[in-house]
Amino acid sequence: GYREEKTLAPLKETLAAAMVLLSKWHPDTTLIDPFCGSGTIPIEAALIGNHIAPGSNRTFVSESCPLIPAKLWEQARQETLDLRKNLKLDILSYDIDHRAVRLARENAAKAGLNNVIHFQQQPLSALSSKKKYGKTISNPPYGERLSEKHEVEKLYQEMGKVFGNLDTWSHYILTSHPEFEKLFGRKATKKRKLYNGNIKVDYYQYFGPKPPKR
Repeated sequence: GYREEKTLAPLKETLAAAMVLLSKWHPDTTLIDPFCGSGTIPIEAALIGNHIAPGSNRTFVSESCPLIPAKLWEQARQETLDLRKNLKLDILSYDIDHRAVRLARENAAKAGLNNVIHFQQQPLSALSSKKKYGKTISNPPYGERLSEKHEVEKLYQEMGKVFGNLDTWSHYILTSHPEFEKLFGRKATKKRKLYNGNIKVDYYQYFGPKPPKR
């Protein structure tokens, strides 16, 4: 209900949520999406981190069904509100396209996440962090069109170098490119097969060292 504005290749909200859950991201951990697009991954992470139920900020056609008393809908919505938290999350979202960043901010506002996520126009080459531990979750371009393939392959090589500087972080990357690991320069710790719409993709998971117990 929050994403009325989309970029050219939007990621489905359900898949973005699954990517966050599969990463086992915890709300006290820094999360970065270097290719945020319309903001779906960081928005879903913020919703999960603060226990905000999907669809709780909109109405449903089924609410007009006479068989279901209105008070049950009210009770269900109140239950979701009671579960909500207001944690200070460290979620950073970047994209080289200023239009994508603007859309992502607008979508986050529609989801009720004003000032929860940091959005910024930034190229991949500028990615860095002073935090020793964290996670990146991203859905970079796939290069499905032949004209884009060479640029995307150069991007994956750059990802390998940039992410290599965050060597104590964990990285989670979704792509359909069959040679991703070779271009990235490392084999994934784990790989899962998923579908982004009708495109068969792999979710490459690179596990960093676990932070010391507090």
